[in-house]
Amino acid sequence: MNLTAKDVEEIMKLLEGSAFDRLSLEIDGMKLELERGGAGAPRPPRAPVTKAEPAVPTAPPSPPAGDRVSTQAGLVEVRSPLLGIYYRAPKPGEPPFVEVGGKVDVETVIGIVEVMKLMNSVPAGVKGEVVEIIGRNGELVEHGEVLLLVRPES
Repeated sequence: MNLTAKDVEEIMKLLEGSAFDRLSLEIDGMKLELERGGAGAPRPPRAPVTKAEPAVPTAPPSPPAGDRVSTQAGLVEVRSPLLGIYYRAPKPGEPPFVEVGGKVDVETVIGIVEVMKLMNSVPAGVKGEVVEIIGRNGELVEHGEVLLLVRPES
């Protein structure tokens, strides 16, 4: 996969819209490092982007299990595994993956996070009933941001 100028521009917009100051990304042996500039002291120039050894593809990291229980009466927070654009439905005009009151299982897809035109399914990770949907369709979500709350089944 090659990054185009448009891809890099989109990544830069995602970084600017997030709470992060720095991003390091490695795709097919190409390494991209971005750092948000601030009003502080000037920083020394960074070394140019270099070729690296090919990265082994892995699944997106899961949020830590210890952070998943909400303070709201034992509800479980389903969090975004990635920084990107969150979509509640598989395609525009189609019904959402889940609705409030709907049942989910550990593997139930609750949404999609788009990163650089790649669509990443987000599993519920818990079995239970959807109590509240927090993530807004078509908006930027950050890694670890709560997308929905689930009342787990015993």
